[in-house]
Amino acid sequence: MLDKILGKKDKDKKDVPDLRKDGKQADSDIGGRLKGMVSKATEKSKEKIASNDKENGKLSAGDKKPRPMPKPRPKSRPAAQDKPTLKPPLKKQPPKKGRFGGIGSAAGFGKGGIPDDDQRTLLGAAVFGIILIVLVGAGYYFMVYAPYQETLTTAKQTKITEVNTYFKGALATDYNRTLLLAQIDGATTPEAALAVDVLGPATSSWREYQNQQIESQKDPYGRVMISYQAGGQKNLIMKTAEAQTIVNEADAKALSNMLVETPDTVAVPIIISRLQAAGGLVNVGDSVDVYLTTTNASATTASSNNTTVNQTVNQSKSTSPTISGATVLAILRAKDSGAVDANLEQSQEIAINTLTMTNSRTQTANTDVEELLKAAASNTWDSTQVNSLLNAYGWKLSDFERASNLGELDVQYMVVLEVPRENALFLMQNSQSLQLTVPTQDAPEWMITELKQIYGTG
Repeated sequence: MLDKILGKKDKDKKDVPDLRKDGKQADSDIGGRLKGMVSKATEKSKEKIASNDKENGKLSAGDKKPRPMPKPRPKSRPAAQDKPTLKPPLKKQPPKKGRFGGIGSAAGFGKGGIPDDDQRTLLGAAVFGIILIVLVGAGYYFMVYAPYQETLTTAKQTKITEVNTYFKGALATDYNRTLLLAQIDGATTPEAALAVDVLGPATSSWREYQNQQIESQKDPYGRVMISYQAGGQKNLIMKTAEAQTIVNEADAKALSNMLVETPDTVAVPIIISRLQAAGGLVNVGDSVDVYLTTTNASATTASSNNTTVNQTVNQSKSTSPTISGATVLAILRAKDSGAVDANLEQSQEIAINTLTMTNSRTQTANTDVEELLKAAASNTWDSTQVNSLLNAYGWKLSDFERASNLGELDVQYMVVLEVPRENALFLMQNSQSLQLTVPTQDAPEWMITELKQIYGTG
């Protein structure tokens, strides 16, 4: 600033020649004062510059040879190296040397002149404190925090497994599953994780889904087939109303393993004994359950040394029926029961003195039911009369035998059952080892009457 007021440039630049003719400048009083002030300031600055040059080994301005007056020349553009650069940072004073000088100064004790013994004490206390903090932190982590986190992780995994068990198949992407997983993941304590209710939302979702399946999978007769796992694949054919009742009463444990399908059934005839045919007391339209009885099958195999080995294979049966809800489409009793040979005689004699009274009545019946059916089918006899006489003859005969507690036990029956297609081969291959049973929940009229007489109406 002072150099600009004096009309001078930097010391490194050349002086501009005075081109005025007389070589004198007209100074006013104010100009003289400014020159005096500037001269004092410049002298001080020159002294500082001279002292710095001496220290740096440079010659002072007085020691330098006078330069000749330069001629005016055009200014050149400053090069990159002529541009002003930043000054290097000042060097920091090195810390005081000593055994604990650095530590003491870093801790704020350098200027206080703390003795070495006190510094050793403070250093030992600091090291001991750090070790104690590390030990306490490690003990808390391994003895408290880590076991707690492991317990929390185990609780969360247990509930996640439960969610995956119930929400599977068609409900693998259900909205309630996403909500439950988020709720389990956000639990902060094992108690909170285990308290998440999974069964309730799963049951609600499965009931809604299975009821929709019942409406969409019913056949033209208003039936559906429910498949479930209970010691193997089980199929149950029922009306839609009954299926809805089962669905609304069951929870997710059963509903998640239940499949509602459209019935794909076939009619399979089998010939079985009266014992296997539920005592012969089943009629058309009754619903029966089919069980596979336990049998011992002997197999003969030949060993390598030409000896015969008999092996007994035990086939165990499940406690649940193999086929549930099979419908009886037809039942035929063997024609041996159609031969009727009945003779009824009644005689009465009364003798009083010479008065004698005799009363005798004889009724004989000899009929072959099979021949009557042939006659009616050939129009030899009136088919209407034969039909009225022999309608449900086999069932009536079995029912009369049940009421009289006397019957033909070694008679055979041919029963036509409606079963799922996948169970047809099972019936054909195991017809001699089957047992038909009548469930009391869907009992025929005669069974309901007997149960009410035994137990009352409740």
